[in-house]
Amino acid sequence: MSAQTGSAGVAGKLLGAWASLANRPGGKWLFNRMLGRMIPYTGALGAKVLLLERGHARVELTERRGIRNHLGSVHAAALTNLGELASGLAMMTGSPADVRGIPIRLTTEFIKKARGVLVAESTATFPHVTADVEHETAAEIRDESGVVVARVTALWRLSPIPPA
Repeated sequence: MSAQTGSAGVAGKLLGAWASLANRPGGKWLFNRMLGRMIPYTGALGAKVLLLERGHARVELTERRGIRNHLGSVHAAALTNLGELASGLAMMTGSPADVRGIPIRLTTEFIKKARGVLVAESTATFPHVTADVEHETAAEIRDESGVVVARVTALWRLSPIPPA
């Protein structure tokens, strides 16, 4: 989700695709394939969007060999990417139509070794944007037992979209 966003178009497309696909047989699978094609690096992670609402996202990642580290747990970069995906989806779908944003810093707090099925969740809030402003949004990543294994915080630069 690390591309500059003009929120109205991207949010509408993502939310529209989710709304039309999520409750159909195979729809979530298709949505996740489309998202992976839109954002190839994120697609390579293999995460699945479980829930997408305006300003809120829940994303799942199942541990597999390709994302493990030498300690037998999920690699730090995979955890960071998972949190960035959840927080980025929340920001992109929830930001006002006249605001654009780009992440300028990611910070990950690793709390516990991550194993098994992981779920990242983020809810974005928004300041009133009349000039460039920096704003944080975070995602918590939990394991199957509900224990927080990592927190990813994204610092976004938000700015008003200039009139056409």
